[in-house]
Amino acid sequence: MNVTISASVGGSSCADEQGKAEQARSYRQAQRRESRKALLLAAPLLLFLLITFITPIGILLMRSVQNPELPGALPNLTRALQQWDEAGTPGTDTYAVLAHELVQASDKDELGAVARRLNFYNPQMRSLLLKTARHLNNKDSQDWRATLLGIDARWGDQETWRLLKRAAHSPTPDYLLSAVDSKVDSSGDVVSLPVEESVYLTAFSRTVWISASVTLICLLLAYPVAWLLANLPARQSNRLMLLVIVPFWTSLLVRTTAWYVLLQPNGVVNNLLSGLGLVSQPLHLMFNRTGVLIGMTHIMLPFMILAIYSVMKGIPPVYLRAAQSLGARPLSAFVRIYVPQTLAGVGAGCFLVFVLSLGYYITPALLGGAGDEMISQLISVQTNQQLNWGLAGALSAYLVIFTSIFYFIFNRLVGIDRLRFG
Repeated sequence: MNVTISASVGGSSCADEQGKAEQARSYRQAQRRESRKALLLAAPLLLFLLITFITPIGILLMRSVQNPELPGALPNLTRALQQWDEAGTPGTDTYAVLAHELVQASDKDELGAVARRLNFYNPQMRSLLLKTARHLNNKDSQDWRATLLGIDARWGDQETWRLLKRAAHSPTPDYLLSAVDSKVDSSGDVVSLPVEESVYLTAFSRTVWISASVTLICLLLAYPVAWLLANLPARQSNRLMLLVIVPFWTSLLVRTTAWYVLLQPNGVVNNLLSGLGLVSQPLHLMFNRTGVLIGMTHIMLPFMILAIYSVMKGIPPVYLRAAQSLGARPLSAFVRIYVPQTLAGVGAGCFLVFVLSLGYYITPALLGGAGDEMISQLISVQTNQQLNWGLAGALSAYLVIFTSIFYFIFNRLVGIDRLRFG
């Protein structure tokens, strides 16, 4: 009988274990089905982000290391230069290849892009290529080296051919180096440009400083406004909230242009200050750092207010009353009890305003001066005026890298999961 009971007990335990295993498998299968459903529902959004956001950024970043101009327009010269050991100048055959392809590229309207690319290394290379192509038109020669040297003696310089070979190499670090005010010298070493020629590093530091200043000013102005919105009666709070939201309904360009009118020497602000007797001469509020800070603060302030307000609205007022009933002074209770509960909104607002300010363009362009250019303006110059997409891509790459580093540090110190954006 004991044997029978033991067998029955063992069989029951085995059946229970099998049942639990079957339930676990069913649960995992259900989870996988739900995950696939969620992925299918999110697939259109992910595809949209991939096409409209990630892919363009990826292409732009790839352009920072690509060098397609010379290899595309002068392919035979590119192959010939790859075999050149950079000792002296290339052979006569390379001169002949250069002469023929310069004429062909000129006829196909491809020489302009090559000239702009080489002008990136040396401002004289553009004139050299265009001049040579004009003199080579409808010309034949048995000694192309002598012909090219007769057109311009610079074709006998080793450095000219080194620049051609560097432009024929892809991928290239030249744009990435130039974006941090560095270059490769004739000996192949990476050197920094003189301080007086430093443009992009100064622009990056200026961008960070302006963004941090705007973030701090927005925080100081937004905190009391958000507190009023959260603690005023509903009717008054809604009216104040309307004033905060109205700027979102107005074009960014219109708001910036309005400050252009207000801040000019004969504008509303200076006329008001003069009428009150506060100033004897118009203040310089435009085309300088002051105008940039005022304009950007006005545009970024609603983001900070709404981020902080969303947190303050959820804080029960009983906490302050409880602290005061226990003997805490109003200021002490506010600082020690209320403020720590709002840090999630403060962090979200600072993060949002700072990141948005890093890539700002319109306001600094209209209200700033020559010494207030942010990195986005320099990117615009390279894409719209210089047509140098490689350098624009390099500047954009560094901006993306800096933003990513800032996000990583912020996440480590504060925790992005603790933030509340609404």
